[in-house]
Amino acid sequence: MAEDRVDPHCPFCRIARREIGASIVCEDARLVAFLDIMPIRPGHVQIAPKAHYPTFEVLPPDLAAEILALGQRLARSMKRLYGVERVAFLFSGGDVAHAHAHLVPMHEKTDITSRRYIADEDLSFQALPRAGSDELEETARALRGALATEDGAVQP
Repeated sequence: MAEDRVDPHCPFCRIARREIGASIVCEDARLVAFLDIMPIRPGHVQIAPKAHYPTFEVLPPDLAAEILALGQRLARSMKRLYGVERVAFLFSGGDVAHAHAHLVPMHEKTDITSRRYIADEDLSFQALPRAGSDELEETARALRGALATEDGAVQP
């Protein structure tokens, strides 16, 4: 990881450097994929570059392409593992100022949505519950196994 692209206070940089624990699904020299601790659905994965980029539009194009390619591999694995037809993939950086992608196995079309589609003005949201360590490790193990069937699998 390029030392000039590290934010010592960024939780994703700290996960990449193993200063913070995470349920890692896979990683290579440039990327780390780990489970979201407040998953929308079981299997909700975040893919982050190990180098710090605060937003996705400043990612080098080749790195963004690597994130997308890993997302495609994970999506195929998630479809088999969870029996879903779709997996949502979106770049983010709003909740943590470190460019990253979310992958969510979609059991319902509203699993990923925008408030703009909702007609009720008084709608409120609540935080998702934090997943337990055992649940996260079991999910990570299942995803690693599903990924192992993909060509070129990279295991942690």
